[in-house]
Amino acid sequence: MIEASELTKRYGEKTAVDRLTFTVRPGRVTGFLGPNGAGKSTTMRLILGLDAPTSGSVTVGGRRCSELAAPLRVVGSLLDAKGVHGGRSAYDHLAGLAAGNRIPRRRVDEVLETVGLPPATARRRAKGYSLGMGQRLGIAAALLGDPEVLILDEPVNGLDTEGIRWIRDTMRSLAAEGRTVFLSSHLMSEMELTADHLVVIGRGRLLADTSTRAFLESHSQAHTLVRTPEPEKLRALLEARGATVRVTPHGSWRVDGPDAATIGGLAREHGLALHELTPARSSLEEVYTALARDEAEYRTEALR
Repeated sequence: MIEASELTKRYGEKTAVDRLTFTVRPGRVTGFLGPNGAGKSTTMRLILGLDAPTSGSVTVGGRRCSELAAPLRVVGSLLDAKGVHGGRSAYDHLAGLAAGNRIPRRRVDEVLETVGLPPATARRRAKGYSLGMGQRLGIAAALLGDPEVLILDEPVNGLDTEGIRWIRDTMRSLAAEGRTVFLSSHLMSEMELTADHLVVIGRGRLLADTSTRAFLESHSQAHTLVRTPEPEKLRALLEARGATVRVTPHGSWRVDGPDAATIGGLAREHGLALHELTPARSSLEEVYTALARDEAEYRTEALR
């Protein structure tokens, strides 16, 4: 497990991480969410021992990462896909990491195949890699030691649709093996499909530590999706009763306020046909967008 207790990091007068306490458990994918500047990257660096906390503690498997003799065999990470010497090939980069962590050289070929970097590409200098190829190399480095814990910051950046799906399936497969997977991403549609659990922070503080389902149920808004051949007439009837009605990107109407049964009864009463009447809740992307907006408004108020 990853266990943080009252974890705090200050840079001068600025508090980047403020008394965070949470646990990332094995056997599930835990998503790490928060607006830009919330403290996610700093928290990940503290977990990996790349920065020292001002106070509090964080351990991986009961030990600090700085105490591990061969850290890649315990925890694999991807924080910056560009953090590779451009003059080295992917193969040489991974071979150096393997040698420093007592990992057999054959493992280099295995992870290169796993992430889809063919031998000819792996022998090229990394400075010529696209963003997507750099991401695959970073993921290969994270997997190199066959670790029990994976910490990935924005791993789908630069990947195509096939690559994103591969990341999703890989993370869920590794979690199903009993590993601990801690994943940060701004691609909320993928996070909703991938993460079983969420740790959400804002302004360096913990906002939520709960299952993805429970988070959505407690923060999302219930609404109804409606389609009718007479949309403007139905809209007028609904707005007269205090409902908020707007068009969705898919062409249906989103109705906030009355529930589906009330809308159906109103349509029947006025002889309006309905082609769709679907109760729904906000997606993770909608909830996250609202959270980020609240964070931005807080920062604006704080500066006044």
